[in-house]
Amino acid sequence: MRVVNRTRGTVVGERVRTAQTFLSRLAGLLGTAAIAEGEGLWIVPCRSVHTLGMRYPIDVAFLDARGVVVGILERLPPNRVGRVFRDARGALELRAGTIAATGTGPGDRLEFEGGGPA
Repeated sequence: MRVVNRTRGTVVGERVRTAQTFLSRLAGLLGTAAIAEGEGLWIVPCRSVHTLGMRYPIDVAFLDARGVVVGILERLPPNRVGRVFRDARGALELRAGTIAATGTGPGDRLEFEGGGPA
C-alpha cells in the first residue's frame, strides 16, 4: 500500500506491507538485507519496536488510531530497543532518512491508500 503524509503533502512510502499477525509482527524486518527506498512495514498493533538482530538502522513513525504521528525514532541503530509510545496504535518502519526527507513529525496525519492504519 501507499502511505501519504497529508499534513505535508509528501509520499512516505510507495510499497508498504502490513504485519498484523503475532508471527509477522515478531519477525518484522529480521532477515532482510535492507529496506529499499519507498518500502516500509506497517506493524499493527505496536507501541514499541526493536532492531535486535538487524544489520541496518531504520526510521519509525508511531501512529494513533486516527493516523496521527504520536512519536518518531530516526535512524534507530541495529541491536537497540526503542522507547514505548503509549498512545500508538501501530508503527511504520521505513528506510533510515525517510522521516527527515519527507518532513514527517509529531502531529502529522498519515493516510494509507489501499489499506489503513486499523
